[in-house]
Amino acid sequence: MLVYGDIETVQTVKEKQAAVAALLESVRAMPPGIARHGTLVTLFIGASELVQGVVDAGFHERGFDTLAPDQEAGMACLVRLAQEVDRSWRSGFASAPPPTGALSGLRAFNPDQIIRTRQAEGYAFYALYPESYLEAARSSGLGPDTRVIGIRSIGMSLSALVAAALGAPVPFTLRPVGHPFEREVRVDPALTHRLTSGKSGAFAVVDEGPGLSGSSFGAVADWLEEAGIPRERIYFFPSHGAPLGPQASDRHRERWRCAPRHLVPFEDLLLGPSDSEGLAAWTASLLGPLEAPLEELSGGAWRARAYADEAQWPPANIQQERRKFLARAGGAAWLVRFAGLGESGERKLAMGRKLHEAGFTPEARALCHGFLVERWHDARRLDRVPVDGGHLVERVGAYLGFRAGHFPAEEQQGASLQALRHMATYNTGQALGDEAAAALTTSLKDAEALEAKVRRVWTDNRMHAWEWLVLDGHLLKTDALDHNAAHDLVGCQDIAWDVAGAIVELDLPEEATSRLCELVQQHSGYPVHLDLLRFLLPCYLAFQMGACHMAAGALGEGNEAVRLRRAAERYRHLLRQPGIRQEQEEAPAG
Repeated sequence: MLVYGDIETVQTVKEKQAAVAALLESVRAMPPGIARHGTLVTLFIGASELVQGVVDAGFHERGFDTLAPDQEAGMACLVRLAQEVDRSWRSGFASAPPPTGALSGLRAFNPDQIIRTRQAEGYAFYALYPESYLEAARSSGLGPDTRVIGIRSIGMSLSALVAAALGAPVPFTLRPVGHPFEREVRVDPALTHRLTSGKSGAFAVVDEGPGLSGSSFGAVADWLEEAGIPRERIYFFPSHGAPLGPQASDRHRERWRCAPRHLVPFEDLLLGPSDSEGLAAWTASLLGPLEAPLEELSGGAWRARAYADEAQWPPANIQQERRKFLARAGGAAWLVRFAGLGESGERKLAMGRKLHEAGFTPEARALCHGFLVERWHDARRLDRVPVDGGHLVERVGAYLGFRAGHFPAEEQQGASLQALRHMATYNTGQALGDEAAAALTTSLKDAEALEAKVRRVWTDNRMHAWEWLVLDGHLLKTDALDHNAAHDLVGCQDIAWDVAGAIVELDLPEEATSRLCELVQQHSGYPVHLDLLRFLLPCYLAFQMGACHMAAGALGEGNEAVRLRRAAERYRHLLRQPGIRQEQEEAPAG
């Protein structure tokens, strides 16, 4: 099934340089503390994205990796910034701010060059903290003669952290290419000889993951072994301690099992034994003294608080869920949820506050180094409480209309209709066969013509009934900030994507659908194009079917897998008959 996708930003080097320079000025103007440290990490991530974009542009032009001047200058700058992150972290966020010349290594880049930068998944989705690699390197026992090799994209910044903590030379980075399960590296032979000709010293291979196959780690280790480096001199710095995934080769699996690996898990870094340190201390600095230890709600555990019986639980992709905790302070309950390192957390805080002020979502109180603090309500969910259908449609229409009117997005922040069409026909073929896929291909033939009608916004992308709270007869939308920039291929879409989601997830009849479209236009000032909605509805079903199917496959057996397979089957059934009349025209003006 097609579900996942990379988020890329296309911009000039000058634009990225200006953004990074502004962050440096912000850091220098802030007082010491966790807020300044968080902004420093945002600066470090932004600079890493700039260097990654420049180095990847050179790689794609040449077709192989080499130690070009841009890479040397850029990596030297990242190591320097990593040292600043390390100083701040080890000083309890009290160290002096970086000097004004901290970004000097980035000024030699061609400002007019167009680059593509990739969002680092670990920083954005999976609570991968740069500080964990500093601690892993420090506890590894490796010395300053270690040759550090990063795997782009995120391995570029992670390798700078490892080198900074070890006092090692500036790292070299590689871009594995090819099939996701059979990656390979392409390196200048002269550089390979130069890097591997030493008779001693360790090689540290640094990246997040491994994923389903670990083939990126494996490709770099294969390259080193083929260049004559003994296996015992190769050390891995991953983000988790699990074995390689089910798609790994036998050779890679055997090497991974025996190889030394160095990591510091999230729990060891931020969930210490004392409430005076880590995430608990950060939360208390915002809310006041905690009345109880943080309660883990990750991996679907939140459902135990929301439902009286496990038999009522909705499905959850527990491997993709963000880290989240329940905090109690000042007589209130708060959800402390990972929103992302870098700029995404600030954007979500601003969006959350705006939605709350309009009365649609719980209060968004603050952001603290990647974690968003929101009000927690012990209220029943819409999937367990009967609500008047007219009231439901009015409320959903007002909510989607507000989003459509207040949160415009850029074209590059979401999949094109052609990409959605490809995903939908592929997933349909996998689930329903070639004949159904061919029929859907024909019915979705207008992708290019409809693209002109798409007006991208920061859509909700999570309209499921269990994501709505019924609080004193009033509907509040939860989980409203993350799914428009999740680890999937959808991203920001026309508001018609959320209308399709509401139709499916709230089981809206035809007359309610028409009223919903009218309300969205009334509250936003923009129409819901019915031909676009007809196009997006099967795409929505095919995506959700694929996501549930893949999540169930990753779990194998158990109650969670059963819930996910049941949900996938529901989407599969609906995909046979999307249920929007073909003769309907565009929704009338409000």
